[in-house]
Amino acid sequence: MHPRVVEVTERLIERSRATRQRYLEMLHAAASEGPQRGKLQCANFAHGVAACGGNDKQALRLMDAANVAIVSAYNDMLSAHQPYEHFPEQIKQTLRELGSVGQFAGGVPAMCDGVTQGEPGMELGIASREVIAMSTAVALSHNMFDAALYLGVCDKIVPGLLMGALRFGHLPALFVPAGPMTSGLSNKEKAEVRQRYAEGKASREELLEAEMAAYHGPGTCTFYGTANTNQLLMEVMGLHLPGSSFINPGTPLREALTREAARQVTRLTRQGGQFTPLGEIVDERCLVNSIVALHATGGSTNHTLHMPAIARAAGILLTWQDMADLSEVVPTLAHVYPNGKADINHFQAAGGMALLIRELLDAGLLHESVNTVAGPGLSRYTREPFLEDGRLVWREGPRESLDETILRPVARPFSAEGGLRLMQGNLGRGVMKVSAVAPEHQVVEAPALVFEDQLELVEAFKAGQLERDFVAVVRFQGPRSNGMPELHKMTPYLGVLQDRGFKVALVTDGRMSGASGKIPAAIHVCPEAFDGGLLARLQDGDPLRVDGRNGVLQVLLDEAELMARPLAEAPAAAVGCGRELFAFMRQSFSSAEKGASAFTASLEVLK
Repeated sequence: MHPRVVEVTERLIERSRATRQRYLEMLHAAASEGPQRGKLQCANFAHGVAACGGNDKQALRLMDAANVAIVSAYNDMLSAHQPYEHFPEQIKQTLRELGSVGQFAGGVPAMCDGVTQGEPGMELGIASREVIAMSTAVALSHNMFDAALYLGVCDKIVPGLLMGALRFGHLPALFVPAGPMTSGLSNKEKAEVRQRYAEGKASREELLEAEMAAYHGPGTCTFYGTANTNQLLMEVMGLHLPGSSFINPGTPLREALTREAARQVTRLTRQGGQFTPLGEIVDERCLVNSIVALHATGGSTNHTLHMPAIARAAGILLTWQDMADLSEVVPTLAHVYPNGKADINHFQAAGGMALLIRELLDAGLLHESVNTVAGPGLSRYTREPFLEDGRLVWREGPRESLDETILRPVARPFSAEGGLRLMQGNLGRGVMKVSAVAPEHQVVEAPALVFEDQLELVEAFKAGQLERDFVAVVRFQGPRSNGMPELHKMTPYLGVLQDRGFKVALVTDGRMSGASGKIPAAIHVCPEAFDGGLLARLQDGDPLRVDGRNGVLQVLLDEAELMARPLAEAPAAAVGCGRELFAFMRQSFSSAEKGASAFTASLEVLK
């Protein structure tokens, strides 16, 4: 093992010893009681099986049959989740063939950041993760189940499902992906049309045509944003079946993998003889593996929020410093848009997960001796699924990349380090995704231009006020202020200015996410402006240094001068589009570094 990986893992174990121990005690106490439905009062049990068919009712009266909860984020508006429409019936049919039962335990909401970008609904995004976690808990609260299958793909959905699932960590669990849509208009061409539209060189009709050619069918969007980062991390964490993350929807192989997920989760139950609860899979080594893979592929910055929140749900205290220290030694092996021109289907064709995991294992950058849903040992994930005469089999995956412009070996990385930088200085702490930023653009020292809404910046661009070097400061966008919406409306405009030769950067207590592009952006800055962070004292013209190479986030003024300034007044809480319903949750959100979670305080009671 690489010494840095060992070091970070050991200190994570030591830091989390008390909270992890209490979590495992909770898990083992729940697991020791056996199938909960066997202890229910007769009336309770009758309510739980009233709508089942006769055979399912009889099976559920017997404790040697497994009852598998299905928790799904299906809706037919969002492309990534539309394929889940038929998964429950496939799962139930497969379980019946085994003498077991599947019950649709509950649905969770799934909102799409792509639909809500720049709209009021985007302010519900992080809150939706907490709602999904709570919805998952409600779905499992009936204590009828021996295992669970979780159906979700996109940005906040998978983290929310996993956070909820971990509070029922005594149950075996398996996450079931739906797969990416087939490739359409390339992400590079789509981005070029967006930028031309921002400059007034393309019509709305051209823009709409390009967008609909890029997002054109069922499945996950094909760029390497938060949704596909979710899928990649779930596989590296051993929560997907090997090689299942990036198989397109509506294919025979996709259905075969869904049915096999149902079979495999029953094997992991007490009745199946290979009892492996979720809480014993997601441990410190598993989490370190996820961060290594995040860095090696230049994954979504949203996971600097999600992974600490997920870790805390398992009693583990993961920090940005842990993530940054791993980034220093993990080479970048993948270039998928926005880090490169390829999409996730191209990544899969070049060698995909099997090659990525093989390379990282061989380099000692991943823990091999972990539990997974496929059995002990991460080396099981160097295999790929295939159909042979209609039968699902796994074969060893490729040992060499089929396209080194997309996926490379450790011996020839795109970069010697990962794609994430911890940014620190008198402005606070934040993160920057440097994997998509050209080296010559990673350091910007320029005057601040302060905005309190991303649309203010867009209007300033349209008015011709941004033709200069500057650092855009967009504040009061943190979790406690307005729910921390993504700020992608600015991306094309800042990209245009950079292309025109200006030095531009972004500093914000908000987020940019997995599609963060070529602009150096220090995001998730905390303390956020709403909590009195120094962002709330900045003024137009203040000299700022944003140094993505060395992780420096600094206002170049005397501290006494800054502290003598009054704090900017936070904007009034927004109403409409349901935002007022989440005011109580925003008040409870932790800092971005602790996951921007409403649950942090309650989980830390376990200390």
